[in-house]
Amino acid sequence: MQNRRNLLVVFITLLVIFELVAYVVTTPRPSAQFFQLYALGTNHLATDYFPNSDPNIRLGEVVPWFIGVANQMGNVQLAVIRVKLGNQTISPPNQSEAVPSPAPTITEFERFIQNNETWEIPFIWQISNATTINGSTEIVELRIGNQTFQENGLLAQNGYNYRFIIELWTWNEDSASLQFGWLSGTEHRVAWLQIWFNATSPT
Repeated sequence: MQNRRNLLVVFITLLVIFELVAYVVTTPRPSAQFFQLYALGTNHLATDYFPNSDPNIRLGEVVPWFIGVANQMGNVQLAVIRVKLGNQTISPPNQSEAVPSPAPTITEFERFIQNNETWEIPFIWQISNATTINGSTEIVELRIGNQTFQENGLLAQNGYNYRFIIELWTWNEDSASLQFGWLSGTEHRVAWLQIWFNATSPT
């Protein structure tokens, strides 16, 4: 009698283990939800960001980049790319606290992106006007694509250490507003990048 009980316990234990293993094997794991933000240079590579690899940009010099976003969130997403102009003293985004940079936004691009889709934007820019006073350079006007943008008050010593800060924003359905980054489960994640340059021939 005792042997039968022992065999029954062993049988039930093995059955539970088998069912647990079968569940783990056959149940698909939830895929990671994320975006990828990138910027490429002239030849669609993570190099050649500046003409002749020289970050000293002269007035009217055309600089072609490609900014892209890949959607791996599992559904359609509204993505917004905000392009900001900063100098050495302006803070970049705070990644750990998901706080965007306080740098002024120059322009932004937005589009609905399907799952597993990559959206790439030609970003062709030039400094169309800048001035220097007492050793400090101010970019007065930027041309991006076919549009001209006026800038005010952003100074750089001798024109050095300007930067474009590029941030990814998405639509938050709960708050019905745009948010810096995106929510993946309970985690708030962000994607941003920056590219430094110098404005070297102001008027």
